[in-house]
This record gives sequence, structure tokens and C-alpha cells, in this order.
Amino acid sequence: MAIIYEKEHSKIKMPKIKKRNVSAWIKKVAELHGKKVGDLSYLFCSDDHILEVNKEYLQHDYYTDIITFDYTEGDIISGDMVISVDTIATNAEKFNTSFESEFFRVVIHGVLHLCGINDKGPGEREIMEQHEDEALEVAKSFELVG
Repeated sequence: MAIIYEKEHSKIKMPKIKKRNVSAWIKKVAELHGKKVGDLSYLFCSDDHILEVNKEYLQHDYYTDIITFDYTEGDIISGDMVISVDTIATNAEKFNTSFESEFFRVVIHGVLHLCGINDKGPGEREIMEQHEDEALEVAKSFELVG
């Protein structure tokens, strides 16, 4: 089991996360959904990079906050997640929340997808948001930044 955090390049600005604590939080959220963590990778990038990925792999010509590539087998979640810190910043401002709060919402959003929670169909977005809120409550018992 490994959780890897990488940046597209050194100019990507993101919170100074405590990787061990964030990984423990991710494992706890997966456990609450009856899953175990296999191999997860996060690539934090720019809007330009995520747009390229979205076009190349999903044939979508728009910006997004996260793209999740799901390699889950059974109850062991695995996947690659590409996250635009530019879109996180835009959404934090749009939703009047802190960058850090939106950052962790997006980080766990990918994990929730790997746990089988969708957000594209009727009523699914609200269900996803409820699970995100619950996961962010769990995060309060972990020191994620510092």
C-alpha cells in the first residue's frame, strides 16, 4: 500500500500537508466505506495540465478540479488522481471557503469515487457532498496541515 503525492512542477502552490496524517485520514475514510487502501497517487497540477488530461483521456474539453482513474479491485481501492490547484483556488473563492478546506474536499472526493460513490446522475451530487462533509468531519481528528 502506498499513497504518493506529487506536484506537476515546483511552482504549484498547495498547503503544507502532513502527508502521514493525510494518508491516515484517507485510510480511515476508506475504512468507513468498507474499503482498504491499495496504491493511490495524487498529481497536483495547473488548469492547463488538467485540461490536457481531460481532452486526451476523457475527450472532455473543459477544466475540472479532479480526474480520477480507478484501478480498484474488490474492496481494495487504487487509482491515480489528477487535481488542479488552480480550479481549487477558483472554487474556494466561488464557494466562499478557504483554499485548504476546498483542497481537502477535492482530495477526498477522488477517494469517495474509488469507494463507489458517483456524482453524475440525478441526486448523486447531493449524496457525494454529504459523504464529503462527513469525511471532512472525520478530518478534524487528524492534523492535516502544519
